[in-house]
Amino acid sequence: MALPRDKPPPLGASAPGRPGASPGGRQAVSSGTGFVVAPRQIMTNHHVAEGCAAMTARLAGGQEIPATVIAADQQRDLALLRTESDPGPVLPFRRAAEVRRGESVVTYGFPLAGLLSSGPTLTTGDVSALAGLGDNARQIQISAPVQQGNSGGPLLDLRGHVVGVIVSKLNAQRIAQATGDIPQNVNFAVKHTEAVDFMREHGVQPQLEEGGAPRTAAEVGEIAHASTVFLRCLR
Repeated sequence: MALPRDKPPPLGASAPGRPGASPGGRQAVSSGTGFVVAPRQIMTNHHVAEGCAAMTARLAGGQEIPATVIAADQQRDLALLRTESDPGPVLPFRRAAEVRRGESVVTYGFPLAGLLSSGPTLTTGDVSALAGLGDNARQIQISAPVQQGNSGGPLLDLRGHVVGVIVSKLNAQRIAQATGDIPQNVNFAVKHTEAVDFMREHGVQPQLEEGGAPRTAAEVGEIAHASTVFLRCLR
């Protein structure tokens, strides 16, 4: 039996409960995650920013600031946002292009906002495959659990370097209908090399690092915390 190979559902989340009105009278309709990639520059997914009349970013300290989309790439599913005030320290990308199967990775983001903790959530897992669904060469497959709202969050190695941007998870319901079995922990991230190329194409210089001592997942989370933001889409 052929498996469904449609695009996995994106991980942007609908706004929980009653959407709150912004000062401009707009309503929060969905949410996602972003992270600081350059001074006053935040990266997230295209599908998180798509169709938003305005966006806000809630910083680690709780401040909420406006964010404006300055570049988007639907094929890569990436977007860059600009803020007028400092959103936090820049998260470095891994300089080396290679990511290995079995490599341990950490996610950091805001899944299921309004249902789970209002603060960020950390999960751990491994790189499962070096391509996404249908051999999508722009993505990698990971076993770290992700949920709606994780979209646009950083995927980090154990040295605290970004190796991907969380984007989607396998449609477990459709796979179960086709095979009778529920797949577990089949999730996807845009490769860090794609994110770096996207930034450079739009005149933004990424911070690249290599080496460094291995850290615990908790230590990696502490690095990510100050640089990862909760995004709201307003319409």
